[in-house]
Amino acid sequence: MAGRKVRAAVIGASTLLGKELADELNQAKTVTWDLTLFDSTEAGGQITAAGDEALVIQQVSAEAFANIDVAFFAGEPATTLEFWQIAQTAGASIVDLTGALEGKPHVIVRTPFVAGGPAPDLSTVAVVSAHAAAIILAAVNTRLLSLGLSRMAATVLQPASELGSAGVEEMHQQTVGLLSFKPLTKDVYDAQVAFNVVAAVGDTAKVGLETVRQKIVGDIKVIAGDVGFETIALQLLQVPVFHGYTASLFLEFETSVTAEAVSASLRGGVLPLVEERVPSNETVAGRGEIFFRVTAANFRGGSAFWLWIAADNLRLAVGNAVACAIELVELRPTKSVN
Repeated sequence: MAGRKVRAAVIGASTLLGKELADELNQAKTVTWDLTLFDSTEAGGQITAAGDEALVIQQVSAEAFANIDVAFFAGEPATTLEFWQIAQTAGASIVDLTGALEGKPHVIVRTPFVAGGPAPDLSTVAVVSAHAAAIILAAVNTRLLSLGLSRMAATVLQPASELGSAGVEEMHQQTVGLLSFKPLTKDVYDAQVAFNVVAAVGDTAKVGLETVRQKIVGDIKVIAGDVGFETIALQLLQVPVFHGYTASLFLEFETSVTAEAVSASLRGGVLPLVEERVPSNETVAGRGEIFFRVTAANFRGGSAFWLWIAADNLRLAVGNAVACAIELVELRPTKSVN
């Protein structure tokens, strides 16, 4: 792949994920990405920065995918459903960051960062990039199974940016409203999320927490397999944080192990897990690694631990999507960009 130039289209380039993805692609070192940015009518004509380069966002259309090698869908699920087959027919490999294509024939959920799960082949028509929280939990789980991990209970704290700009804006509006004693905007969450922690949002929320939890659980089963899936219990909470996943994990092992052994099993890897004294959503901003801290749980004598995890949800999501795209590009015939 080194030195290869690949034509890529980012659909949904004005979204938080789209902006992060364009920036990641423009700064890539192993592949040269020839980028074209697309979005809806409202965003067409906007200028955005991708790394050190300024690019114009064009309006997406059926003609947009001519000569495109990889199409990344990072906008609204409805846009993905409208254009993915057009892009695929035009010859582009499809990477879906919206989850809209999950369950369709010859579409796989994928992370190259966790061993196991289906890998793309010539029959694969699209790849759904696995949910960032599923990648975190599956990566931890698979690395600890060899130590005799028997149970992992995870409480994952979801930030507003997981629902894109609309989620961030509504949390901001609610924060301002509460401080100025004004009525709260509840169009996205249908609940108070500013200065509050909730295990469920309202019935008219844009995306319910249980829907997201089921998505994460489903992705874990695919990428970590049945053994990994059966050891993980997941609770998902919405927290008043704009950006970055954090999670508290209770780990129980079949036999006595040391904290040092747990840490050693987690560190490194294709997706780097880095031990840090106090990882937080603030300290991981803009970084692609997963950061963790291990402490003894003082429960059942050396067989249980608490694991505190933090990761930049957007960087992890786009890093995985790019890794999936590279796998698809390697399946394509080699060609050059004129």
